[in-house]
Amino acid sequence: MESRNVSVAIDRPDDEVYAFAADPANLPLWAAGLGSSIELVDGRWTAKTSAGSVVVEFLPSNDFGILDHVVTLPTGERVLNPLRVIGYRNHSEVVFTVNRRPGMTDEEFESDAAAVAADLATLKRLLEQRPESPDPVRG
Repeated sequence: MESRNVSVAIDRPDDEVYAFAADPANLPLWAAGLGSSIELVDGRWTAKTSAGSVVVEFLPSNDFGILDHVVTLPTGERVLNPLRVIGYRNHSEVVFTVNRRPGMTDEEFESDAAAVAADLATLKRLLEQRPESPDPVRG
């Protein structure tokens, strides 16, 4: 199995990045690959894509910055998407592992990696444009 890590540095604390990225309602704002809308249907987050409806399931919230999620495609295929938010003081790195699925051409794999890079760039732009949260220590 071939994979590639695609990452972006974000000038925001990891807890802010994690909270924003972990909220499925925010996915249409930054994850174009999952379509332009998502809704909670019968307890499952369902997104409309050009290929049909997909279900997105995140791991439970955790203190380790792990945002792995499984996307169930219209065909029933389940695709694991490893995603991490790593904190460095007041900055973060977001790392998405793009896995090459069986039968994927080189062009499709490159296209997937490029789409993830574009999504992470959008996430960076959105988060860095937001007003900073007050520092609870300094007020």
